[in-house]
Amino acid sequence: MDELKELTKAEEQIMQELWELRGGFVKDVIANLSDPKPAYNTVSTILRILENKGFVAHESFGKSHRYFPKISKEDYKKLITGKLLHNYFGNSATSMLSFFLEEKKMDVNELDEIMQIINKNR
Repeated sequence: MDELKELTKAEEQIMQELWELRGGFVKDVIANLSDPKPAYNTVSTILRILENKGFVAHESFGKSHRYFPKISKEDYKKLITGKLLHNYFGNSATSMLSFFLEEKKMDVNELDEIMQIINKNR
């Protein structure tokens, strides 16, 4: 697969729905979106863009297309996290974790979970 690029906010919103649905028609994606719902043509266009970018594929049913993810949510998460780590934290997981700790983005329970993960992976 060619190198994947980050998604725009609108593309990511559509991908989130496709991952949840595990695929679907434009009308299925729209039904899952919160109000105010975008126009059918807007969602259809975004799905075609996602297909051109290599994130989704489709199967045809007459004039209708059922879209499905070509990349897993987990793989996209790795891509985005890797870029975040590289671009903002100099590839240092310590720097990234320190940032979240200093910004108080974690509560005590989350810190306990992190400690358990660290101890498990020693």
